[in-house]
Amino acid sequence: MQMNRIGRIQYVEVVFPGSQCSTQGFTTRHEGVSRPPYNSLNLGMNTQDQQAAVEGNRSLLARAFGVNQESLVTPRQVHGSDILVINEPNEDFSHFLSVEGDAVITNQPNVMIGVCVADCAPILLCDPDKKIIAVVHAGWKGTADRLVLKAVAGMQSEFGSNPGQIQAAIGPCIKKCCYEVDEPVRHAFHKGGITWDLCAELTNPGKWQLDLAAANHELLMQAGLTSDSIQTSDQCVCCHSEQFFSYRRDKEESGRQMGFIMLKA
Repeated sequence: MQMNRIGRIQYVEVVFPGSQCSTQGFTTRHEGVSRPPYNSLNLGMNTQDQQAAVEGNRSLLARAFGVNQESLVTPRQVHGSDILVINEPNEDFSHFLSVEGDAVITNQPNVMIGVCVADCAPILLCDPDKKIIAVVHAGWKGTADRLVLKAVAGMQSEFGSNPGQIQAAIGPCIKKCCYEVDEPVRHAFHKGGITWDLCAELTNPGKWQLDLAAANHELLMQAGLTSDSIQTSDQCVCCHSEQFFSYRRDKEESGRQMGFIMLKA
């Protein structure tokens, strides 16, 4: 992963080796139209930013990659485990904005699917053989619910993907250095079959520092991906206020960045 720019959009570009079928990456907070404290590329609909500014930012992102705003699909995220599957053409994809879900899978070209995050892990999936893509919003609840594993299973059941051929990228998110959690999170991870000691470090009685990316890496391995097919960003959004939004750092004054992926026609 490396920083890149297309049009006005500065983003962390992801290249999946051997695949030319998709475009994908993770936005930063730069080069949008939102005013402080949401400056400037806030893409989150559920913030207290001006709606017109968010719409303008989403239009900037879509046009930078050659599609109209109606082809930018982000579901209404609820920290759940529902997955939106788009398997046929639509004249206008904007109605999916009201559909609850925390992951999207599609085989449709020129449809940019995304999830908005401010600490949670955005995860991109691509099957270059079957030309199937997916995007996942993985906070601690989605991780404990094994959502990224369910998304891989959905690619397999709906479109015949082979997990061993899927490539993944875990984007910038809050890292262990800034993410303290307590016993209910530990219990949820144990219930979800995630090895707690591989992704959490005890720091105080009843308190752990959690590595969301490591937990989702384990789930991807459980899903059948190979280790060398998983890329992970080392950037902590909470540490890097100049580049990323973070809800834990900025509370209600935080905007949202986006993990996005699109099949080329």
